[in-house]
Amino acid sequence: MKFGNDALRQMAQRNRTTRRRFVREEDGTVTIFACFMILCMLMIGGIGVDLMRHEMERARIQGIADRAVLAAADLDQTLDPETVVRDYFAKAWMSDFVSGVTVTEGLNFRTVKVDATTTMNTQFMNMVGVDTLTIPAASTAEEKVNKVEISMVLDISGSMSRNGRMENLKDAAGVFIDTVLKSETQNLISISVVPYTAQVNAGRDIFDELNIVRDHTYSYCVDFEEDDFDTAEISTTKAYLHMQHFDSGYSWNGSRNEGSISNPGCPKRDFEEIIAFSQNPTFLKSQINQYQPRANTSIHLGMKWGVGMLDPDFNEITKELGVDAVFNDRPSAYNDIETLKTIILMTDGENVNTVRIDDSYYANYNHRRHWSIYPLGWYLNNYVYSSSHSNWRYTKYTSGQANTMLSNICAAARAQNIVIWSIGFEVSNNGADVMRDCASSPSHFFRVEGVEISKAFSAIARQINQLRLIQ
Repeated sequence: MKFGNDALRQMAQRNRTTRRRFVREEDGTVTIFACFMILCMLMIGGIGVDLMRHEMERARIQGIADRAVLAAADLDQTLDPETVVRDYFAKAWMSDFVSGVTVTEGLNFRTVKVDATTTMNTQFMNMVGVDTLTIPAASTAEEKVNKVEISMVLDISGSMSRNGRMENLKDAAGVFIDTVLKSETQNLISISVVPYTAQVNAGRDIFDELNIVRDHTYSYCVDFEEDDFDTAEISTTKAYLHMQHFDSGYSWNGSRNEGSISNPGCPKRDFEEIIAFSQNPTFLKSQINQYQPRANTSIHLGMKWGVGMLDPDFNEITKELGVDAVFNDRPSAYNDIETLKTIILMTDGENVNTVRIDDSYYANYNHRRHWSIYPLGWYLNNYVYSSSHSNWRYTKYTSGQANTMLSNICAAARAQNIVIWSIGFEVSNNGADVMRDCASSPSHFFRVEGVEISKAFSAIARQINQLRLIQ
């Protein structure tokens, strides 16, 4: 059968049209590509779900591990550290996860490490050949008590007689001492105690090591000058003044015995002396428990001694004091990374004006003996015209100047990386501001009332025993 030329041309044209239409057709291609992309998205989303589940479980196990080692590493923890760790995991239904617990202990530290691992079945990744994911967790905690030098600077001024403050202070100080001085800290932690009123009784042993011309034998206080508060050290060569021994008050008990004034600005009783570098909790508490409130408040003077006893230059004096032999090298150098130097400064009041007897009336033995018997205010009221009182006494520095000196000595201490904790015990807003300014940071300041003072001392003690995660 033969076709004409026209028929052949028509058939060829239809074939070309059909091929072009086939080539242009895109509906099927889009559908296939869309299906492929949806499948990829589902796979990626599924992998994300598996990874999210993995991270949630890892975080849960890591949290248990962190809490377990922190509890086990606590030096106050009496249970076996490994048992503590495993118990934490058991209570979380994860006993089988623990692959190992390592405990390292020494005289002043405990390190606890836990390794834990488990597996998780995947829900989507198994489609690409990953049936399970491993979930690891590891944590290490250490509590370490390095060498610590502590100065407790305690207010024993007259206002401490109010509202049971002195008894609350004694209880709080006792709690602090018992918390930081334990068998595991033997020979590592030393405590110096600086009780202060209008002055600080350095004690004869410390006093004799300083360059002071002795004016009397009634008490052993040093009269620092303003520039002494710009630096941390207490010098063994600088010429300091011997503090006058007198009572600035207005009442007299009638005694005519030499040294009989009952409320001297410079404390004179043995238990009011500075205690240097002790680790004997019984002795420390026995001295503190004898404190009796009296006289005025000079916070800056207490702080000067507290800081000075942490300054390395004081080591020249330490060697002569007969402290525990292990502490003969204290205070340590500021750059000794193994030693923490810290001060707890406590007051219930504010600095007041500092009064001194004019030098012309405190010039010889008879003058000094006279003022060891008769209170200054009482004597002036009874024997001196009021118009002449200013000739007999003067203000050495005002309360504002005292606050500046306190701020300066606190700054000098902070510059040497001495950690300062301050406690305002039932203080006014102004008193709180002064103490907050002295502290290493706002979080190092405590403003407390009543028995809350024990909580402040306890909190500070816990911070000194530093517990931290190291991994």
